Amino acid sequence: MWREIVLAKKAKPVVVSMGDVAASGGYYIACAADKIVASEKTITGSIGVFGVIPNMQGFFNNKMGITFDRVKTNEHADIMTVFKPLTAEERDIIQLGVEKIYSDFITKVAKGRGMTKEEVDEIGQGRVWVGADALEVGLVDEIGGLNRALEIAQELAKIKDYEVEAYPKREDPFEQLIKELSGDIETRMMKNKLGDNYKYYQKMESITKQSGVMARIPFDIDVH
Repeated sequence: MWREIVLAKKAKPVVVSMGDVAASGGYYIACAADKIVASEKTITGSIGVFGVIPNMQGFFNNKMGITFDRVKTNEHADIMTVFKPLTAEERDIIQLGVEKIYSDFITKVAKGRGMTKEEVDEIGQGRVWVGADALEVGLVDEIGGLNRALEIAQELAKIKDYEVEAYPKREDPFEQLIKELSGDIETRMMKNKLGDNYKYYQKMESITKQSGVMARIPFDIDVH
């Protein structure tokens, strides 16, 4: 998505309007824009990376009585498994990966915001900023809403007339209400008719709405 923003900038001005939250991955995408507009309370920043590999060996061994045997093609073939604790070397390997991704993150932010990597690192490291503070540290360009972002886009594109088209398309509220009520009535009728077997009907309905290749186990797992 970041790459598509960069490519779009070659054809037209790109202006980002931040809503309630645009942090971490949201800011990763936004940082490449020509201008970034945020509200005073927008949660932004969170320029950071972390990795978590849980060790669930004790859970499976002690709680479920399941143990694991493994055959590996090389020493670190199972480095990402949750069925054993990480070795010191595996921790170092994963840490290097995290640091590489973080370096790439701050490099992209630095390029997009006209800052140095060191400057981005100073305000990065996972810190979260509200819009007013983000403006002060250089992560956004202006405080405002969507209308202000549209004005800036109009100025940068040097156009006078434009139309705004919102996605996804919103249904007419009355039609949406009728559809929901109809769905509720149909669901209640099917539940009354099928009783305990309704869950099987519901499962079949779900399967028919899926597409593509499906790999399924021959039973369902219900977690209570």
